Amino acid sequence: MELALASAIGVLTAIGVYLLLRARSFDVILGMTFLSYATNLLIFSAGRLVSGKAPVLKDGVASDLAHYTDPLPQALVLTAIVIAFAMTAVCIVLAIRSRSDNHSDHVDAHEPDEGHGGGA
Repeated sequence: MELALASAIGVLTAIGVYLLLRARSFDVILGMTFLSYATNLLIFSAGRLVSGKAPVLKDGVASDLAHYTDPLPQALVLTAIVIAFAMTAVCIVLAIRSRSDNHSDHVDAHEPDEGHGGGA
């Protein structure tokens, strides 16, 4: 299970970095989203991968780490999901505004056929 999770984190990170290096706004936003998914999986895997164990205390079960999973990584991932959603929304608004102002979806808003002559 750890190998599959580590591979998934590596693939998501590679896809995210590749898309971040693209020149289009949508690709950059998608790359940040993939990197946030990889980060969430990395944080979640830090809490040890166990199945069938509850993150909260139950009656009749001893209160030691052998019977429970760590709830902190789950809470951190939940917080990271909310932050990533807000960050994605802000980036989309900025990309839409940049496209409206520059008439281009290019990240640096350079239009090779116009040159350096200014606006129309």
